[in-house]
Amino acid sequence: MEPIPIPPKPGQESVWDYPRPARWENSNKQIKIICNGIILASSNQAKRVIETSHPPTYYIPSQDIQMQYLVATLKEKVVLLIGS
Repeated sequence: MEPIPIPPKPGQESVWDYPRPARWENSNKQIKIICNGIILASSNQAKRVIETSHPPTYYIPSQDIQMQYLVATLKEKVVLLIGS
């Protein structure tokens, strides 16, 4: 069964217009993460990964994150940034 793309409204992007393979690019938007009224992160320097049929994934520089609100964990995750 083939997916049926929904046409984007004005000011929106369609995931079906994104490239394949994925592309790493600067975001042209201010990115804010707010939880319970607290700004956890705010950045004008975010990067994003876009790929056909996938929602964008945003990466925020650590200096733009309010680390005092985060809790350390014993789990580790390594993210390889190719072409950054």
